[in-house]
Amino acid sequence: MRLGIDAQKLPEAIKRGPLASLDHVKELGLGGIFFPTILDMSPTLDKGELRDIRAKADELGLYLESGVGKINPYCSAEAPEFRAIGDGDIILGFTRMIEAGAAIGCRELWVSPGNFKSEYRGRLANDRFRTDVTWEEQLLAIEKVLLKLAPVARANGVHLNMETHDEITSFEILRLIEKVGEDCMGVVFDTANGLQRVEHPVFAAKRVAPYVRQTHIKDAYVGRAPGGFDFQTRPVGGGIVDFGSILPILARANPELNFSLEVAASVEDKPRKANPRQCIQIDDPIWRAGHPDLNTEELDAYIAMVDAYEKRVTSGEIPDWEAYEASQYGYPTYEKQSYGYKEAVIFIKDSARYVERICTENGIPLSSPATKRQAA
Repeated sequence: MRLGIDAQKLPEAIKRGPLASLDHVKELGLGGIFFPTILDMSPTLDKGELRDIRAKADELGLYLESGVGKINPYCSAEAPEFRAIGDGDIILGFTRMIEAGAAIGCRELWVSPGNFKSEYRGRLANDRFRTDVTWEEQLLAIEKVLLKLAPVARANGVHLNMETHDEITSFEILRLIEKVGEDCMGVVFDTANGLQRVEHPVFAAKRVAPYVRQTHIKDAYVGRAPGGFDFQTRPVGGGIVDFGSILPILARANPELNFSLEVAASVEDKPRKANPRQCIQIDDPIWRAGHPDLNTEELDAYIAMVDAYEKRVTSGEIPDWEAYEASQYGYPTYEKQSYGYKEAVIFIKDSARYVERICTENGIPLSSPATKRQAA
């Protein structure tokens, strides 16, 4: 197992480009990089560029992971590059990306069911609650796309791994795997996203562990707010997620799994939107009706987890929302954005140290430049 980072959260990744970003990952003491899509490595799927990235990763001893992208047809217009790479045929575009990934040994490929629009508040920031199409219709459309791509995935020895993203529940992902086939589909387990669907991270990890082939490792604050709960990304180990339980579950199920940090991006790489809060509107009847799989046992465990965390916040052990916003990781005001390169690196290193400690405590072998340095 190795500990790396999602390229979207690696500071200056776009400015440096893929090859220099590999050097940057090595300099930070991490073990690999997860480019969200093959197009993030080469927008034209140039075979030479992709081979060079593969060779550089191998030379540096880094893992290289990637993906295909968001495959919800109702979101396609928001990602025109997927259609463009297929010369107007989006299924052909996805096919070319799958084939290009397989050609450089990237056979575990991320897919996602939608988008989160942080400029809006509450449920309407989430594609699950679009008003022009129901979530059930979106899930059916996603299933149809996956079924079209399944033969391509099988022919190339690829798994299309659905992320436990902001919109979708782990229950829904498991149903998609059952319909499409676990021989060509798996899971990218994001350790914190399920909190927005009021899924307890440990419960969710146990559900999807047999199918997890890629990860996004992140943590979050969840606290009570008008209408439900607020969600805010925190350094790994500084939030509500129980990594001491989750990482062993994942490691037992897949000892070859890589852990990819997905931390807060610097404002230079991703400008802050107007509404930083992600309200989980559990008190909203429409929100509740949209989660038919939410059961009493898990809901009770989730609320107990939130209550325990809030006691730590109240005691001053953990900063609340406002205090955190003013900290070294946050922003003094929403107008002046101070979370830059230096702060992002601190966030990454703090998160990495915590994951390394949890792995050591649980006997999880973690091979990365950082752990090799520590051993030396």
